Amino acid sequence: MRSGPRSAPPSLRRRVALGASAVTVAALATGGLAVPAAYAATTDVQILATNDFHGRILDNTSNGEAGAAVLAGAVEQLRAANPNTVFAAAGDLIGASTFESFIQHDKPTIDALNAAGLEVSAVGNHELDQGYGDLVNRVMAPYDAATNPYGGAQWQYIAANLKMKTTGDPAVPATWVKDVGGVQVGFVGAVTEDLPTLVSPGGIADITVEDIVTSVNAEAADLVAEGADIVVMLVHEGATSTDCATMDDSGPWADIVNGVSPDVDAIVSGHTHLAYNCSFPVSAWQSQGRAVTDRPVVSAGQYGTNLNQLVFSVDDAGNVAAKTQKILALEHSVTVGTTTTWVADYPADPEVAAIAADAKQQAEVLGAVELGKIAGPFNRAKLANGTTENRGGESTLGNLVAEVQRWATAQPESGSAEIAFMNPGGLRQDMVGSNAGGYPATLTYQQAAVVQPFANTLVNMQLTGAQIKTVLEQQWQRDALNKVATRPFLRLGVSDGFTYTYTQKDVTEFQKDDPKTPDVDESSISYTAPKGTVTGMWLNGEAIDPAATYSVTVNSFLATGGDNFFELNNGASKRDTGKADLAAMVDYMAAFAATTPLPVDYAQHAVEVGFPAGAPSAYDPGATVSFGVKSWAMSTAADVKDSELTVSLDGVALGSFPVDNTIGTAVYDDYGTASVSVALPKTLPFGGTAQLTLTGAQTGTSVVVPIATDKARSTTIGIPNKLIVKGNGAVQFTTIVVAERLTKVTGEVTIYDGDTPIATATITAKDHGIVKVKLPALGKGTHKLSVTYGGSDTVESSTSPKVTVIVK
Repeated sequence: MRSGPRSAPPSLRRRVALGASAVTVAALATGGLAVPAAYAATTDVQILATNDFHGRILDNTSNGEAGAAVLAGAVEQLRAANPNTVFAAAGDLIGASTFESFIQHDKPTIDALNAAGLEVSAVGNHELDQGYGDLVNRVMAPYDAATNPYGGAQWQYIAANLKMKTTGDPAVPATWVKDVGGVQVGFVGAVTEDLPTLVSPGGIADITVEDIVTSVNAEAADLVAEGADIVVMLVHEGATSTDCATMDDSGPWADIVNGVSPDVDAIVSGHTHLAYNCSFPVSAWQSQGRAVTDRPVVSAGQYGTNLNQLVFSVDDAGNVAAKTQKILALEHSVTVGTTTTWVADYPADPEVAAIAADAKQQAEVLGAVELGKIAGPFNRAKLANGTTENRGGESTLGNLVAEVQRWATAQPESGSAEIAFMNPGGLRQDMVGSNAGGYPATLTYQQAAVVQPFANTLVNMQLTGAQIKTVLEQQWQRDALNKVATRPFLRLGVSDGFTYTYTQKDVTEFQKDDPKTPDVDESSISYTAPKGTVTGMWLNGEAIDPAATYSVTVNSFLATGGDNFFELNNGASKRDTGKADLAAMVDYMAAFAATTPLPVDYAQHAVEVGFPAGAPSAYDPGATVSFGVKSWAMSTAADVKDSELTVSLDGVALGSFPVDNTIGTAVYDDYGTASVSVALPKTLPFGGTAQLTLTGAQTGTSVVVPIATDKARSTTIGIPNKLIVKGNGAVQFTTIVVAERLTKVTGEVTIYDGDTPIATATITAKDHGIVKVKLPALGKGTHKLSVTYGGSDTVESSTSPKVTVIVK
């Protein structure tokens, strides 16, 4: 049955001292020994919990997502074994959903969880993706075919820390209570305090997000006072790792684990999509005479792969005598040869299976809805046969998806993204549209959905320029043990306005020792493989500053270091924007392709520029500069390619060079090659940087290759006003510095007597390289005088010949 907040009949909070005998009884019961009849009357209350379901209503046989029917079947079977059961959740049941649910405003998920018997859930941030009004007026409101066709959740959403701004009243109920076999079980909810950064501010303008610990403790105390025998906290916040040993050490999650009062008997969490089954001692319980002195802190992970199972044994006196806690996997993997599939561990519920099947059928109909038109195919990279995907190649599709995700998170509430990256493995098909009649072609929902089927959310973070460089260099794949990954190179798609150059060469490295194999020292195993170095990065034409911070968006898979992009896990100020990747594409098409076909951008964002061995670090004006170019071509046959590239300086062409667009079989981005050799203008200033620009007329590719110029060579002479000095006569030393092409000389000169500096002077531009210095008195004897010019940003240093001066 369902009852509203605090509606259970009051009873005493039965936390009396159990004494040694009761503790012994609990121990006997746990050990499976006979329990005296006087203590046998206990009620086992079972709490089953899920979190972060995100509309995964269909069984995915490739990754352990059991689907709503198996989830419901598991709850049904476990409830049959113990009718004293509550099915609860920790939020994010809807939002960031797969296509079958997303396209129908998550109504299939609501129906499936209703049929599965879900009774109570914390509010998650994704429940507020469409705003507070959508949550209370659609999701939580009763279903009505005319006025609310996409709502009707029959479970209670709770959140103690959501309040109305104007009144301070609860925005949703804070608690919920159920009588379970005579035991009063209370639930108190909470949502992450980061909510304002995860959803549109306008959507929650009427509510405030208060401190979790303070809010929960107050409501839990009320539940106790009103007779709850067990209090369970459902919180949409979670640990950042699955290590129980460190989970309560420090940080926001540790503050919750350590700060929630002893009135709370268990913490069921979510949000971070991690599965953990921990417990932590609460010393205050011992003073209350509790037999159970640790509190479960659990999460079921994500997407319906597991259920948390908590069992509390409560005797007739209301004493919590024992508890158990488990994570129950809903499927297990089976590998035959090289193929791994997942098999359900529980029977699928027929009613929910029918809901999911109908949603799939409806999605196929709704999937035919047009999103807009595309001017050409957006392809993944391919190898020489034209069909085999090359995840190491830059692609029009990868760059488009990255740009879509940057655009979708460009608003301040989503992080004001400047750059976005997309992993090639997240693109499962080319985006070609309904192209039987050629292009422009129509793109449907379904065609967009199969390109990105994972329903990843978009995560925004802050990265320094140096971190961005590290991320790009992790495209040359090494795993956590510094081994070359199965796919040795993964080319990230990048958003508009961001370009970079790089070099790569074969390097010899060593693996790290694997702690799982104590008898083998892998650190002695070496290998040779390509590795890259990023040589330049630009955003909208401005060089990336290694020390500056940039707003970067990636999908939730990459954000946690997926595909060995470990540096993305170190981003600062991470926020889940509440936007799904497919939803971002739908919105982008509506904005840019509803009336005009979306053009394909064939420009390369990443180009390899390799200088030959022995090339100088700087060149004289007028010298010849030679280098090789790779990664100038998209690799699918339909992609536009350049037949040549042009090298220019300050808008003046220095030469054009043919591009070889032959595609090979190497899984790197080596295709589109050219050999460049140009003479620098003799009029270039010394000691500067010449920005060579490489462009392709057909593709629009444009990258910068900075070339440093040498400083002007200089000649320095020193002239004393006399060679023979009598008595205490003074010597005036004239220094003259002349540079190539009459380059202006500035800087410091030092006069030496032998090896000893005896005077200095500064040459300014108005001195025209000439400065006179009165030397200090010289002692009797022979003095070998010289002068050294220290050089400047544009002129090299030089030293004059020695001049002999005799003092009598």
